[in-house]
Amino acid sequence: MKLSSIGSLPLLAIALAAVPCAAQVQTADDPADSSSDDVGDDFHNRTSQQADIVVTAGRSLSQLDVLAGTSVVEGVELQRNMNGQVGEILEDLPGVSGSGFSPGASRPVVRGFSGERVRVMSDGIGSLDASNTSDDHAVSIDPLTVERIEVLRGPAVLLYGSQAIGGAVNVIDKRIPRSIPDEPIHIDGLASYDSVNDEYRVGASVDAPLGGGFVAHIDGSYLNSGDIHVPGYVLSDGLRADLLADAAEHDSDGEPEEAAELREVANQQGIVPNTFVETKSVNAGLAFFSGGSNFGFGGGYYETTYGVPENPAGGHEHEDGGDEEGDAGVSIGLKQYRAEYRGDLDLGSGFLDRLQTRVGYSDYTHTEFEGSEVGTVFDVEGFEGRAEFIQAPVGNLRGSFGGQFYIRDFSATGEEAFVAPNQTEQYGFFTLQELSFGDFQLEGAARFETSSVSSTPLNVDRNFNIFSGALGVSYDIGGLRVGVNGSRVGRAPAGEELFANGPHVATGQYELGDVDLEVERAWGLEGFVRGNVGPATISLTAFKSWFDNYIYLNNTGTLVEEDGSPVPAGEEGGLPLFNYLQQDATYYGVEAELAVPFVESDAFSLLGEASAEYVKAELADGSPVPRIPPLGLTGALTAKTGPFEVRGEVQYFGEQDDVPAFESATDAFTFVNASVAWRPLRGNDNVTLLAKVDNIFDVEGRRATSFTRDFIPMAGRNLSVSARFSF
Repeated sequence: MKLSSIGSLPLLAIALAAVPCAAQVQTADDPADSSSDDVGDDFHNRTSQQADIVVTAGRSLSQLDVLAGTSVVEGVELQRNMNGQVGEILEDLPGVSGSGFSPGASRPVVRGFSGERVRVMSDGIGSLDASNTSDDHAVSIDPLTVERIEVLRGPAVLLYGSQAIGGAVNVIDKRIPRSIPDEPIHIDGLASYDSVNDEYRVGASVDAPLGGGFVAHIDGSYLNSGDIHVPGYVLSDGLRADLLADAAEHDSDGEPEEAAELREVANQQGIVPNTFVETKSVNAGLAFFSGGSNFGFGGGYYETTYGVPENPAGGHEHEDGGDEEGDAGVSIGLKQYRAEYRGDLDLGSGFLDRLQTRVGYSDYTHTEFEGSEVGTVFDVEGFEGRAEFIQAPVGNLRGSFGGQFYIRDFSATGEEAFVAPNQTEQYGFFTLQELSFGDFQLEGAARFETSSVSSTPLNVDRNFNIFSGALGVSYDIGGLRVGVNGSRVGRAPAGEELFANGPHVATGQYELGDVDLEVERAWGLEGFVRGNVGPATISLTAFKSWFDNYIYLNNTGTLVEEDGSPVPAGEEGGLPLFNYLQQDATYYGVEAELAVPFVESDAFSLLGEASAEYVKAELADGSPVPRIPPLGLTGALTAKTGPFEVRGEVQYFGEQDDVPAFESATDAFTFVNASVAWRPLRGNDNVTLLAKVDNIFDVEGRRATSFTRDFIPMAGRNLSVSARFSF
């Protein structure tokens, strides 16, 4: 169905399918205040797996600890890790990393899952962009004006749709106001500067009560950065060796100019060219509050332009010549117009307590440029909505149920439109129920989803019916909660996985889909221990998933021409062929966090933190799943005295040599970071000034999760200063 025909849908169907309020995570001590920056709160908000964290996730349940492991980044931690890309902000969280394709495009990777298996949402609604199509596509969400970012792991994320099979990331903003400000006008702002790429960014928002229960909101942001500085050589040792060997061959063949060009690329140091980013956004909203109900509308515009460095090992050859003077290489320009509705209706007494609705519409355009020439244009028109009925508690039972729809019209035009135009329609129904018996708790979740993915030019129409469910039990032992949950989930193949067939300029590869892909299904088992042991707070989770028909993008090691034909033997050039395949797979891993307050007093406090993460993923044929993060260990000390907070952090990323054929290994590396936060206004936290240094010893690091790790290393030493205020 084209989105132009949506207007013919009955209004009642839209209302009953509209989306619930976004997943909200608040402390029970002060549900209305999510801005506390105390040292203990920093870890407390990140884990959200402690007993006094309330996870409503669009429903009025007091806790959702059994089925969902949730982390929250907000306050001073959000300021300290601020970046233009959501994936980069979440790097410190156990089990979370970034795809790190380039400084302008980094999508979250959760427990080794990425792309179509991690749902990225804005206030409970999908980003409705093309970031799932390829790692070079940025997420169209600007973090500069958000309140907090939530990461949901485990079986409960199935409530957000089959695209959340590996996890969900929910970015909470104030585009539609959530409350009536106490003051005549409320202003929030953030400004920062990073030295490693000469990046400056500024964002601000204004909320104003208009009287009669109405509240207006407006916000905007701007980010501008140059090329990133890196330690040592830009290229990895292996890629440098290959290029230098090729240069030697050109010398022996009497081609000194070609040899010199290869040596120049191989010996480039210090700066990664064409990694600039420029982003701007503006949003506005209006909400109405009456008694226990509220509803509101909002809209926004997001635009970003960023460079995509070319893989010097091979790939797309620009018609204008990639190294001709004046050729700017490949860049991406992205624009999105977005409209939203949110409602929360108090249904009074009775079996149903509330009806929470959420609807979003997006008109998205993504253009890949080759120098100044337009290469490929991606257009996505998306419409999504959910409605959730919150049940009033009946004895020991409480829960919710609802419905969801998602409609997406995707098209790509240009000589390198590697995915055929296609349409996706999904309709789902879900429920979550909870039974409590003292210290024992039982929760169950279920979802039925019907999905249609079709392409008119290819005359293909695939239809899938998927049932997913989860069951969890937990028991409180003193200050600890111990639990086990299991799940059976499914995911329909996406249009890109089914219909890709062509060269992709930004990634420099030829991608080939398979229209016969089947539903991907997985059994999941997870055990956890969370809570307090004396003054210490701990969280330990072990998980394993068994996949049937796991879908993955495979590097065949074959070079093809831009029409898909093999490169003749002995000839240079061509694109590496990547194709979508299916086979069974297993994922298993561990996440752990520990926080110990060594000193606690009114004058001084000292908090120690440690975390660890490990994931292993293997296909049925014994080969590793591509781009899996390595072992990660983090240790930190945070001291607070008066208005000052000082933090030192050591991050270790292990070697990742368990990689499939044609994928390079990454070496282990260690980053040391430090920051100082100062709240200059005595008696309140309305202003926070922060200075930090990341990668103090200027160490080279390369992400195992990144397609571009061999020619885009992680940033070198970075000095950053920022100011955050709220009045």
